Amino acid sequence: MCGISGFAGFNTDYTAEKGRWTRILVSMREKLSHRGRDTVGEYLAPNCGLSQTRLTIRDLYGGNQPIVRRRGAEEYAIIYNGEIYNCDELKEDLSSKGYSFETTTDTEVILYAYMEYGIESVNMLNGIFAYAIWDSAERRLMLFRDRCGIKPLFYTVKDGSIVFASEPKALFLYPGIKAEADLNSFREVLGLGPARTEGNGVFKGVKEIKYGSVGIFSPDGFREERYWSLKSRQHTESYEKTVEYTSYLIKDAVKRQMVSDVPVCSFLSGGVDSCIVTALASRYLEEKGGRLNTFSFDFTGNDKYFKSNSFQPEQDRPYVDKMLAAYDLEHTYLFCDQKELADELYASVDAKDLPGMSDVDASLLHFCRRVKEHNKVTLTGECADEIFGGYPWFHREEFFKADTFPWSINMQMRKDILKPALEAELKLDDYVKQAYYNSLAEVPALEGEDEQQKRRREISFLNIKWFMTTLLDRMDRASMYSGLEARVPFADHRIVEYVFNVPWEYKCHNGVVKGLLRDSAKGLLPDEILYRRKSPYPKTYNPEYEVILKKRLRDILADYGQPLNAIVDKPAVMRLITAPSDYGKPWFGQLMAAPQMIAYLIQINYWMDKYNLSV
Repeated sequence: MCGISGFAGFNTDYTAEKGRWTRILVSMREKLSHRGRDTVGEYLAPNCGLSQTRLTIRDLYGGNQPIVRRRGAEEYAIIYNGEIYNCDELKEDLSSKGYSFETTTDTEVILYAYMEYGIESVNMLNGIFAYAIWDSAERRLMLFRDRCGIKPLFYTVKDGSIVFASEPKALFLYPGIKAEADLNSFREVLGLGPARTEGNGVFKGVKEIKYGSVGIFSPDGFREERYWSLKSRQHTESYEKTVEYTSYLIKDAVKRQMVSDVPVCSFLSGGVDSCIVTALASRYLEEKGGRLNTFSFDFTGNDKYFKSNSFQPEQDRPYVDKMLAAYDLEHTYLFCDQKELADELYASVDAKDLPGMSDVDASLLHFCRRVKEHNKVTLTGECADEIFGGYPWFHREEFFKADTFPWSINMQMRKDILKPALEAELKLDDYVKQAYYNSLAEVPALEGEDEQQKRRREISFLNIKWFMTTLLDRMDRASMYSGLEARVPFADHRIVEYVFNVPWEYKCHNGVVKGLLRDSAKGLLPDEILYRRKSPYPKTYNPEYEVILKKRLRDILADYGQPLNAIVDKPAVMRLITAPSDYGKPWFGQLMAAPQMIAYLIQINYWMDKYNLSV
């Protein structure tokens, strides 16, 4: 994994001031050094500059980037962030066509595939990736992003040049580009946040290459093209065949993602998703004489203060213990105390360049930092709920029938805390509604579906397009902030494509939530784990955390110089602070209730102050 950055322009000869533009490339990749500090490199041509900071996972000593190859008088250069899981098959094909490899890294494979097959080569890749290729023959810079948006790639076009980076923070090192916000920035943060409209970088003028897309910058300008999108197809296989093929896809995805030149570990929450991934990874290593490192996370005091609710019915620790009895794992229990969690709210904004899922982000960042002390690569169980229908909004009528995003059906808490004049100007209801309808218009219809089936498909599409990408964004920033590579087997595009078209009565077979996934893992997990009720990522219930949050938010409100005071209605926020906590009524997802709104406001204040932003 890596941090990549660079620029291109056809009105400038960067080599005429080589020292200046090289220093800019260095400053940009240094801003991303947390994503990997093992090796660095720059490439400067008359119309393009590329820089990269690398976390070595494959070809530890020979895979330095940028990689540059020549064909006659023309140069092809690549910088890349990600992992390609079908690298060996691609390498065999390219070798048969006469390509000679100087490294064992997948970066070189991607570049040769482009040189042989052009832009269409991206369709051959199975993996997680964001990469840039400079093609001097065609005089174009291409920015590729993986099908599910697992790896980030932001950009801005200014004065005839394009500037890009793995994270927005590096863009602001380029001359003339600074962090700014406009009304739409605040509509994103206050209306849709912590989700983002696809392609929207929130900062004024900043965009992100959309998932499954390639951006092409040439003397004709910039354009973005989709190379992949979800398609609706009739599913004709029996349930038994569907279970069999689903099982194959999951096993194959985990096996492919175990490929690494450094040890791979896994997150083990005790939920069915992470347990499936852990069990398969453990079996893979056992066959090779190895033992899997696993890590679980919780908060100090949760055993005493945990409050069961409809979204989080039970704790995870007992199920982790059951996995340890079933598999020979090298396990570490990790904990976070309340002050650490509150302090990490600021670091998680630093990591993401934006307010995020408050303590849900902050805790993951803390745990990833701790895991990095042991391993450089981890597998996670992310995305299974979005793909297989695990969330309450797939099942509960009030969510299913809501005429808005089902994970955020109540906008009232968001609006109540704003100054009335700002709330009237932002028109958050209209902004969110338009984003929702725009997404519904993209749902690939399937002829013959009734209204119930059509709505099932819409909910599935919305979850993949919005909620899954939000969690993948969170995972990338939280893990890469400490130089930890997180792999997501369930987000293998083959699984996403296949299960998207599986009928609901299969996904929820016999009325069991994620019944298809559970049946595909029979014999892999103890039944107590395989059929446990869904319980999401852990959060703290310790009242000490709320005390810390409320004190910090009061201090912000008491200091009129703090930027949050320009956007919030102080009496309304004070009512939020003093009201009894209700963990059972989230305003986003399953975990973000009133305490998380307090944390979110603290993050917004820090974000505005850090980047000197105002409405």
